[in-house]
Amino acid sequence: MQYPRPLGRLVGELSKLPGIGNKTAQRLAFHVLSLSDQEAGALADSITEAKRSMRYCSVCGNLTDQDPCSICSNEARRRDVICVVENPQDVMAMERIKEYDGQYHVLNGVISPMDGIGPEDINLRQLIVRLQEHSEIKEVILATNPNIEGEATAMYIARLLKPSGIRVTRIAHGLPVGGDLEYADEVTLLKAMEGRKEL
Repeated sequence: MQYPRPLGRLVGELSKLPGIGNKTAQRLAFHVLSLSDQEAGALADSITEAKRSMRYCSVCGNLTDQDPCSICSNEARRRDVICVVENPQDVMAMERIKEYDGQYHVLNGVISPMDGIGPEDINLRQLIVRLQEHSEIKEVILATNPNIEGEATAMYIARLLKPSGIRVTRIAHGLPVGGDLEYADEVTLLKAMEGRKEL
């Protein structure tokens, strides 16, 4: 279908968003066009403001509008443990459980030789600096995703930190709550067996 040029441009830009195909982009574009001028302006302003004001925390690498971020500057949080995650979305996921009260370190990527991404291309050097500068850190929790790149990144970091004497742990992987064994793949079942604990 041939869109009028402004609509076509809007659909094209929206379809660049992750998880948004052409049909969804078209639906969103028509929704945006149905908004009042004030609502459309507020949407555009919020995108511009977020893009302009958000930056990476100089301590942990999380997205923030203040530096250091609210987690790094919170004196009530534990200073002896750091949870290493791949991206800012993972920080939000961890915070939803409301049980972890330590610090974070956001890699903003993972090691992926197939994509030409090495250890120097992610926020790894800053983690090493943090560990050298803060002797109170006793544990690093590796919470990268359980895929090939996440596992490779976790293994690389674990080997890198082993000589330091800091305890390095990995989050457990396995069956989700409410999941059925018959639908689980072999790797998930293997991880569930390896991560079993005594009751």
